[in-house]
Amino acid sequence: MSDVIRLLLADDHPVVRAGLRALLDGEPGFEVVAEAATAEQAVALAETEAVDVVLMDLQFGSGMHGSAATAAIAARPGAPRVLVLTTYGTDAEILAAIEAGATGYLLKDAPPEELAAAVRNAAAGRSALAPAVAHRLMDRMRAPATALSLRETEVLRLVADGLSNQQISKRLFLSQATVKSHLVHIYGKLGVDSRTAAVATAVERGIIRR
Repeated sequence: MSDVIRLLLADDHPVVRAGLRALLDGEPGFEVVAEAATAEQAVALAETEAVDVVLMDLQFGSGMHGSAATAAIAARPGAPRVLVLTTYGTDAEILAAIEAGATGYLLKDAPPEELAAAVRNAAAGRSALAPAVAHRLMDRMRAPATALSLRETEVLRLVADGLSNQQISKRLFLSQATVKSHLVHIYGKLGVDSRTAAVATAVERGIIRR
């Protein structure tokens, strides 16, 4: 890596990208070299541009999710680091992004100095987590028996979207028996006995969002 940290901004909102560019271009040692309005475009640019850090949003409308783009970028040898910068701080998003290979996870309300420090940490290969995100992960580590796994959060998020067990099994390429097993574990960990209660409790605890 050179003395200049080369950045790719991936966000579907032009105003957000413009604000980030203005902020980061004014920071010593930073250079925004490319912007992506879709996750697919971010994956392509991360491969063709000489980039050190990708600032990745998670939601891109109806296209590829930011976590999937993160996984695609991180899978390549010598790939740039991916720093997730998003509005959402639920367990479902955090776990998916970290599982995909994100070096850091920040929320969009982070102070400019925190964002700059996170970019430098990510470029150096160090983890960079928003305090609220680090707190949620620590809580999971302290109580692993009651923490939902990544797969369980995926199942519950689809339940919240109104999908049936059959639809969930097709979406996640699981048997219906496996989906039912996940739901039993989810109910036990959340202390509930129905799909509706599971969703309500998970939303209340910040595990998923509606």
